[in-house]
Amino acid sequence: MKYFNSCKTIEEVKTLYRELAKEHHPDMGGDTATMQEINKEYAFACAFIAKGSGLTDEQVDQELKLSEEYRAVIEKIIHLPGITIELVGNWIWVTGDTKPVKETLKDARFIFASKKVAWFYRNEAFKVRGNGAPLEQIRAKYGSQTVHGKSKKELNEA
Repeated sequence: MKYFNSCKTIEEVKTLYRELAKEHHPDMGGDTATMQEINKEYAFACAFIAKGSGLTDEQVDQELKLSEEYRAVIEKIIHLPGITIELVGNWIWVTGDTKPVKETLKDARFIFASKKVAWFYRNEAFKVRGNGAPLEQIRAKYGSQTVHGKSKKELNEA
């Protein structure tokens, strides 16, 4: 493996993937071949780490499916200008200048949370009802990892 050798946990793989996608995704100025290589290694690294983690085969399969689902969702939106993508627990939150890209977010199956003024994506397994907690409180409880999309200025310069 070229990219994920130093990763010891699936969370480390996911974090590094988001950083690599930010740099190498074709919509962010990277090239398709490199991104395809990163995607293949990502899947392999997740599988390798999950199998060595003491999880049952069923738990490994579930973790790999979720990991791939979230990777695919992030890849659909990472090129959008002016947004911030955040993984908070098992949810993906998008904030920033989302109004110009709302149709793309809808197409990627994000839902707008009007009280939080943010878009979210989550797997059906993590569906909850009416959590009125502010996003800051949710971040504090579950932790947060952020990926910033490129600004309009950066995209125009690329």
